[in-house]
Amino acid sequence: MTAPGPCRRRGPSRDPVRGVPADPSAPSGVKPSHPRSVAHPKRGLSTGRHANRIRAGEDGGVTQEFDELVSHAHDTRVVVVGGGIAGLVAALECAKVGMRVTVLDAADRPGGAIRTAEVAGIRLDTGAESYATRGGAVHALIDELGLADRITTPDAAGAWLVGIPGVGAAPLPKGGVLGIPANPWAPDVRRIIGWTGAWRAYLDRLRPPLTIGHEHSLGRLVRTRLGAKVLDRLVSPVTTGVYSARPDDIDADVAAPGLNNALTRTGSLTGAVAQMRSGSGSRPGSAVEGLAGGMSTLVDALVARLQELDATVTTSAQVTAVAREGGTWRVAVAREEADVEADLLIMAAPEDTARRLLAATVPGLARELGPAPVVEVVTMVLDAPALHAAPRGTGVLTVPGAFRAKALTHSTAKWSWVADAADGRHVVRVSFGAQGEPPATEGLDDTAAAALALAEASAMLGVELEPRALLGAVRERYTQSQPGAALGRAAEVAEMRRTVTATPGLAVVGAWLAGAGLAQVVPDARRETDRIRRAALFGNATETVEGDATA
Repeated sequence: MTAPGPCRRRGPSRDPVRGVPADPSAPSGVKPSHPRSVAHPKRGLSTGRHANRIRAGEDGGVTQEFDELVSHAHDTRVVVVGGGIAGLVAALECAKVGMRVTVLDAADRPGGAIRTAEVAGIRLDTGAESYATRGGAVHALIDELGLADRITTPDAAGAWLVGIPGVGAAPLPKGGVLGIPANPWAPDVRRIIGWTGAWRAYLDRLRPPLTIGHEHSLGRLVRTRLGAKVLDRLVSPVTTGVYSARPDDIDADVAAPGLNNALTRTGSLTGAVAQMRSGSGSRPGSAVEGLAGGMSTLVDALVARLQELDATVTTSAQVTAVAREGGTWRVAVAREEADVEADLLIMAAPEDTARRLLAATVPGLARELGPAPVVEVVTMVLDAPALHAAPRGTGVLTVPGAFRAKALTHSTAKWSWVADAADGRHVVRVSFGAQGEPPATEGLDDTAAAALALAEASAMLGVELEPRALLGAVRERYTQSQPGAALGRAAEVAEMRRTVTATPGLAVVGAWLAGAGLAQVVPDARRETDRIRRAALFGNATETVEGDATA
């Protein structure tokens, strides 16, 4: 990694724009062989009578305007504040068209919530360990970076629920949406909610259609339609594990798009779930994938690709202020005398940092933040032969209030590459903390936190784990963004997007706007970067030519 400083000029030997259209990794919307308009390096947009001249010549050459486009891309300076996945993806989108890119990350290594550590001699994920497959954006990025052969899927055993009153533990039912079952009479559902819970949920199908309304709160929707047992024993464990939030605070339209509409069509909530799940399969774990060797291989590949494109990735670089003077962004970095100047600024820092840095430039982002969820994850390597049988499948979700931990992942049961690396030992991750609930490990030293995690794992897995079974542990702390599916958050994000879009040369990316998870973050970072990249290269022109200009 290098120290922060002025962005380096990219030499003429690299021309990522030319030839890119034939590459599936080419940035969307940039069609250098037939652009309708071009940005001059000094004058900005060139349109009108020049538009139809900017195409490759019949002899394979290019017009002067095309060369100006390439030169202008090379002269465009981009600073990305934040080196998480959103920031690295945004940086790549700019670097691949020849822009001069500098990434400034306050941490001592890039990756954000993707973290790794060596525990008892094994290199393990201690942060995000997988990604949702929906949309295909993450898979496409992995393929672009040459990591497709590393993609791996979790074991089909699926997770369990623990802390169920009168039951204890049971496999998480298949075929639901956020824990909402499609059939309350299914044996795996009835085992958890009992006969009374199944009858109460079934009554939803007998309600008059005219009582169906549009309920935004997931908790109120489930409680009203299916009863407290479905809410408390099935839905709450899932929303706490996924969003670190209570169901009452989750927007059903954001967390489960289409659920309310399906409810209107089918006349019942369980019928709506059945309709949404039809054709989607119900194999546990089928909606996520991971990477053999850990998710850090994605970070390493992104950084390597950026360096190949002459981008600069700088760690331990804390940005203290940003300001826009004329058409130039000035970025101040702690312990650096000179500001870093840029034509484009991509803010990829966490929410509190991003709001603070942009408050003067984008007043709409300056507001008091509510408490964000704080989560601590303790990753342990255990010598525990009793876990060979994977007594709780690939992991555990807890009924809120039943345990001090909120979830557990049995990594060696879930991922074959972890099992191979562990060589007979077991890797278990225990998570603490949720919205409005500080982690039980808060205030404990690392030794005490590991002891608590071991005790919780023993109770959650139903296996006695003695202190001598603990071969090593590492603890990570995360301050999460406000859940993207929280009630009112979608409207707030839309307003923030409008405010940011009105500021020239600025994009803001990351989970706090896009929503949690790489499946949300990656395509959002690409879209937002494409927006300001187009504006920088083509001004206000919005047309993209997919061949000769024949309207």
